[in-house]
Amino acid sequence: MKSILTVLLTISTLTYTNAQDKWFSTYNSPTSLVTDAIEIVKQMTTKIHHANAGIKLRNNIVVKNTSPYLIYIENDTINLPLWQEVIEPQQKFFAEVSGGETEGKKVFGLFFNGFYLVHEMGHSISISVGKKFDNAYDSEYDANIFAILYWRTTDSKDQLKACYSYAKKILATLKNPVPAHENFKEYITKHYQELSSDPYKYGYIQFSQFVEIYENKKLPDFYSFVKNYTK
Repeated sequence: MKSILTVLLTISTLTYTNAQDKWFSTYNSPTSLVTDAIEIVKQMTTKIHHANAGIKLRNNIVVKNTSPYLIYIENDTINLPLWQEVIEPQQKFFAEVSGGETEGKKVFGLFFNGFYLVHEMGHSISISVGKKFDNAYDSEYDANIFAILYWRTTDSKDQLKACYSYAKKILATLKNPVPAHENFKEYITKHYQELSSDPYKYGYIQFSQFVEIYENKKLPDFYSFVKNYTK
């Protein structure tokens, strides 16, 4: 019995490792995209429960569903995009801000077949515990903290560093969409639908959050963050 359990645990670990190795890259196969995402979500769920057994997560069903929103969570479903199905204006956006078509496709993989899967799980955990936010900006910020801290528990430091480097590069090409006289968080909350539908505007918000959080040396580790999440 012990040997069977050991074999099963080994297979589970190898499956997750294979998924992790391919993640943060642009997928061509929807089946592989969903299969690998499911394994990562399973591993993530285990780590969340290890840190805080009191958190009762939702089902978090992963599907391939390419839309102009790219990656998002709705009810119990995490919707993932496939590059070849992304609308042309968005593909052009990635190419423009990152330095060409090849770089644009790479950036898409790093973030939208990579980093933001865990970001969406960050939204899931806040919904699961009933955590309330005063504004849309703080909700996104919380999910980004969760994602960066989680990926640091995995063998993804090089991928996170690549995300950071590209985020810095992209921000140099984007303008702050919030007028100078406006309250930053209030404006984003009030105009969230408008901003989120424009990659140039929403890109600035998301990538600036990523850079700020990545550079923050005072954040707790993932397990401490989750342990105290409901307090």
